[in-house]
Amino acid sequence: MLKIGIVGLSQVGKTTLFRALTQAHGAGLGSARPEAHVGVVRVPDARLDRLAEMYHPQRTIHATIEYVDTPGSVIELARTGVQSQNLREMNALAHVVRVFENELVPAEGGCVSPKRDIENVELELILSDLGMVEKRVDRLEKDLKKQKSAALEKEFEALKTCKAALEKQTPLREVSLSADEEHVLRGFAFMSLKPVIDVFNLGDEECARMSQGRAAEQFAAEIGMKARPHTSVAAICGKVEAELAELTETEAAEFRASYGMRESAGARLIHSTYALLGLISFFTTDGGECRAWTVRAGTSAYQAAGEIHSDIQRGFIRAEVVKFEALAAAGSVAEARAHAQLKVEGKEYVLQDGEVVHFRHSG
Repeated sequence: MLKIGIVGLSQVGKTTLFRALTQAHGAGLGSARPEAHVGVVRVPDARLDRLAEMYHPQRTIHATIEYVDTPGSVIELARTGVQSQNLREMNALAHVVRVFENELVPAEGGCVSPKRDIENVELELILSDLGMVEKRVDRLEKDLKKQKSAALEKEFEALKTCKAALEKQTPLREVSLSADEEHVLRGFAFMSLKPVIDVFNLGDEECARMSQGRAAEQFAAEIGMKARPHTSVAAICGKVEAELAELTETEAAEFRASYGMRESAGARLIHSTYALLGLISFFTTDGGECRAWTVRAGTSAYQAAGEIHSDIQRGFIRAEVVKFEALAAAGSVAEARAHAQLKVEGKEYVLQDGEVVHFRHSG
């Protein structure tokens, strides 16, 4: 399951975002208790819903994302190591950045400054990683003096590359690493290597901007933020989202429409996450269920088969593939095949977003 850590400074709206994403309520949320809050969110997909209408399956299974709302300031977590192991297990970080003004809720640093907060958090993650790298490099230098080891040499060289970048205050997500180096470094789960979505928590006066398609990108440009590798931006209006979390789905849709918002905060963040991580969805309609699967762009049919079950991958014969739009228009696989919309592909075929796939396999 995809795991996203919600991080930020204190009093920026992390738990508000968590509520908006998970529809979580009740005591404990926002109470400054030390434990993290964890929630699993269904990835909305109108294409899967349409397939369910067509096939009337016993089960409709959406893809899911696990969100972890970390308590307190991420700077303190990075410095002390408290809860940092949870964050190191995340696939990406959603960094909530305070934009709203509120005299009753003091801002860290004495005033609201989104660009400063982003830079400060980035620096702390870099320093946290640098501390880990320096300790391991020192250990490796001692070990390599005692005995030669190709594996340790490879790790040592990869870590020296990381150390040089971190000392220049460059996050590891912006460092060009070879496949071998990425493999060697995987076990360290460096914080600055993780992709980041900076989520601007706007104030009421900025809420009207949410009706614009690129409100987050526009705000980032206004505060002087430049586009960076493996980093993206999103925007929420925390106060509005907190109110929406208390409403029914129908009421929330009407409320959102009154603000000119086409999608929920959750849907916007999920789209940003998929784009940032290079993820796509494909669908299966077998065995009495319609299901969405999440894979990386560039995944082959053979690899996708393995996501479903190792037996399907092992016995792979071919993949029968049809684009969702073609299947929806045809009304059935038989009609899609009759109109030459269904393709038969082999192991090397690269799946595209939104394709409906039936895997033929032996055994």
